[in-house]
Amino acid sequence: MNHCTFDRTDDRKWMARAIKLAEKGRYTTQPNPRVGCVIIAGNQLVGEGYHQLAGGHHAEIHALQQAADQARGATAYVSLEPCSHQGKTPPCADALIAAGVSRVVCAMQDPNPQVSGQGLKKLEQAGISTDSGLLQGEAEALNPGFIKRMKTGLPYVRVKLAMSLDGRTAMASGESQWITGEAARADVQALRARSSVVLTGSATVLADNPSMNVRISAADLCLVSSVAELVPHQPLRAIIDSELKVPAESKIFHISAQQAGQKPYEPVIVFSHKNARVKDIQSAALNAAQVVNLSDERVDGSEKINLSAAMKWLAEHKQANEVHVEAGSVLCGALLERQLVDEMIIYMAPHIMGDGAKGLFHLPNLKNMSERINLEIKEIRPIGKDWRITAVPVYQA
Repeated sequence: MNHCTFDRTDDRKWMARAIKLAEKGRYTTQPNPRVGCVIIAGNQLVGEGYHQLAGGHHAEIHALQQAADQARGATAYVSLEPCSHQGKTPPCADALIAAGVSRVVCAMQDPNPQVSGQGLKKLEQAGISTDSGLLQGEAEALNPGFIKRMKTGLPYVRVKLAMSLDGRTAMASGESQWITGEAARADVQALRARSSVVLTGSATVLADNPSMNVRISAADLCLVSSVAELVPHQPLRAIIDSELKVPAESKIFHISAQQAGQKPYEPVIVFSHKNARVKDIQSAALNAAQVVNLSDERVDGSEKINLSAAMKWLAEHKQANEVHVEAGSVLCGALLERQLVDEMIIYMAPHIMGDGAKGLFHLPNLKNMSERINLEIKEIRPIGKDWRITAVPVYQA
């Protein structure tokens, strides 16, 4: 197997196309990765495809079906190493071998350490030339959650924040609708749609009574992202509610699928560290809630829900790749303090809300500049009348 030995411009051209195809599965492949594949014969495109839905054909199969007999002797470009094991579908490596391709180029190896490299090894044993590592950074950006879950057993946590120019998220009364404009709120729907889980806290549910579902059609989602082709899935919804304060009549427990083709909602996961009212909340919510009791951790002299355990539970039991957080300053601050936040999407509106309004994060008082949490700004761009800032925390070891 060769690594990064790509001299031809054509290799980059076709791999870029495979990665672009993979993006079309941004909202629909959970818990699987987003993958694209193109098949080239005589420098001509003869087949292409992308993974659309979990349990459905993988990208390679769609591309091979389109290429048919022209796949023999061709080169396949795949954004992720072809699988070598039997899952819900047969191994893609076997399909490529049976089709008679002569070369396979993948952008990155499978991030699962138990199977990484096995697909390429199987192809090589069948006499197929392989290369790996072309446009690897772009391919990794497609699947931050899948990669992190495979390597660490934790999901990729993305926190959405909306703030005024002076860094405030709500008035002292709790009023926060709406800080940002329609364009920013539509973008938030796209963030929810790409996520495995939408997570909030009991304080947000009690204050706003939100549904926390995806409320955007495939057509409108396409206008926002330009890649949506299929009806977006409804992510699992979860609440951090240590004392089970959220009433069973809350809206989050009582909504149904709104678009044709969508599956029924899964029960809302309610993370708690107490058993009180578990039966009451489940029966009153018509089995729309599943209470998960987690171990506690001691923080600042008091017992708190172990947020790391909550993330591990979501990854292990729900195969959650990306967790989208919309919550108040206490939960967001707790996640940041425990170094569980991988990315922040901050919408900044051109307003001044004053000293009495609530801030972004509730954190312990920091005495020294050395204790500050640094951020790496990845992107700043306008969105409607607001600004969208993408930032990544840089944690101290």
